[in-house]
Amino acid sequence: MENNSFPIKNWSEDDRPREKLILKGKSALSDAELIAILIGSGSRNESAVELSRRILSSVDNNLNALGKLSLTQLIAFKGIGEAKAIAIIAAMDLGRRRRGENAVELKKITSSKMIFEIMQPIIGELPHEEFWIIYVNNSNNIISKSQLSKGGITATLVDVRLIFKNALEIGATGIVLCHNHPSGNLKASEVDIKITKKIKLAAESLDITILDHLIITEHGYFSFTDEGIL
Repeated sequence: MENNSFPIKNWSEDDRPREKLILKGKSALSDAELIAILIGSGSRNESAVELSRRILSSVDNNLNALGKLSLTQLIAFKGIGEAKAIAIIAAMDLGRRRRGENAVELKKITSSKMIFEIMQPIIGELPHEEFWIIYVNNSNNIISKSQLSKGGITATLVDVRLIFKNALEIGATGIVLCHNHPSGNLKASEVDIKITKKIKLAAESLDITILDHLIITEHGYFSFTDEGIL
């Protein structure tokens, strides 16, 4: 059992996070125990696991929310210094990037859900808007994906000419439009609809297909194709 005056090094070997991982595998560890391995130690009055539980509790035990905590917010916890905070931030971002790399292995676009799986790790949790383009060939295989623009809290600018300049340079025959709503709102705005129609009109003159336009948030997406807007 954990106790404020009973540090991890005095626990039975089976209960120590590192030894537990070695003996039982990573899946046997709780989120708090994994974070405890990252930070290495707690404080005089709190074990690393207890400290990790306290941090997780502050974000309702939500790892996505934990990944959004800043260096300053993490350091505010007693027992977390700059080095420990950086270790947590680095681990959270590695997890996010891993999700992105796994999604890229889905080479061929076959559904809006697949687009969401590719782009959510990239833009789904950002505090500002970004507009991205996925370029595909005539088999809907991904050729490239790139950030078109980066905006503020509520909006981003879209250069239609640049979209098709890039498409022609790499020989894309189709594109997918993606942007995020940091607010979490999955409703398409009038501006979203207007710019989509503008891009579609330009695409038709170049025989380039707009496969979809996704609005992406942390937990969901809105597909213009699924909703019959495209």
